[in-house]
Amino acid sequence: MIRLFICRHGNTFAAGETPRRVGARTDIPLVDSGLVQAKALGDHFKAQDITFNRAFCSRLQRTRQTAEIIVERMGQQQTVDPLNFLNEIFYGPDENKTEEEVIARIGKDAIEKWDSDAIVPDGWDANPDFIIGDWLSFGDYAKYHFKDKNILLVTSNGTARFAPHLTGDFIRFQKNNDIKLKTGAYGIIAYDGHKWVIEAWNVRP
Repeated sequence: MIRLFICRHGNTFAAGETPRRVGARTDIPLVDSGLVQAKALGDHFKAQDITFNRAFCSRLQRTRQTAEIIVERMGQQQTVDPLNFLNEIFYGPDENKTEEEVIARIGKDAIEKWDSDAIVPDGWDANPDFIIGDWLSFGDYAKYHFKDKNILLVTSNGTARFAPHLTGDFIRFQKNNDIKLKTGAYGIIAYDGHKWVIEAWNVRP
């Protein structure tokens, strides 16, 4: 069994701070609460006697910090390698803007469709077909190179929501789950030798 542990990085905004829509071109670190979330993930996986055979993150520091803290808390001497396809999407004119500013430009309905159906709002630099293709390609690679392995993948909200396309039945997944991973949460997509299945989604320790 191959298991992909897909984690969203921890918080990048402190309590009381106005969150902004940070994407591929806004490279900010975890705040204290985000560091706590990353530690909680590591402790959670260690308590389940999970060992990661490989660990990957995006090129954004918030994902690298999260991944490195996870493996450190687990007591593993595991290198964390960057993969470009795990990078967050670029939000175009809405990059690093507050949600109020984003809604003023594209409307609340566009945000709701993004969060429920992964329909990309006008102006955002994200091609779902490319992102889905990257996940499928990684899945195919994993079948040959990561047999019976546990793989840690730390990414961001915009990219993670497309991972369940590995199952070949995104509509079913969508009906039963919130496609948006919370900060400091994870999902498990496993390959049983025949197909990819969702074992868990949006679990936050």
